[in-house]
Amino acid sequence: PGIGLWSFPGGYVDRGEIVETAAQREVREETKLDVRISRLIGVFSEEGHQVVLIAYEGKIVRGKPSAGEEVVELGFFPIDNLPPLAFERDLKVLAAWQKMSN
Repeated sequence: PGIGLWSFPGGYVDRGEIVETAAQREVREETKLDVRISRLIGVFSEEGHQVVLIAYEGKIVRGKPSAGEEVVELGFFPIDNLPPLAFERDLKVLAAWQKMSN
């Protein structure tokens, strides 16, 4: 879903994996970047949907940005000039992040 639109790096937590470690792994797999988790943005769920989204803020600690195998294109955008986003939840994550950053 959402092919041709933009979204944040993400994926599933493996059984027995620590969620912060999963977040770092997914970023590395999709962007070739190592990140340090700096804080929790929020936990997002919707009635009738089986996926629970946990969003973190992170800082790049090493690596050169490059699209991983699961990614068509990688880009960085200013918050006030974002491309079309794939999922409504991305807007909810951004709103929560902006609220806690003000």
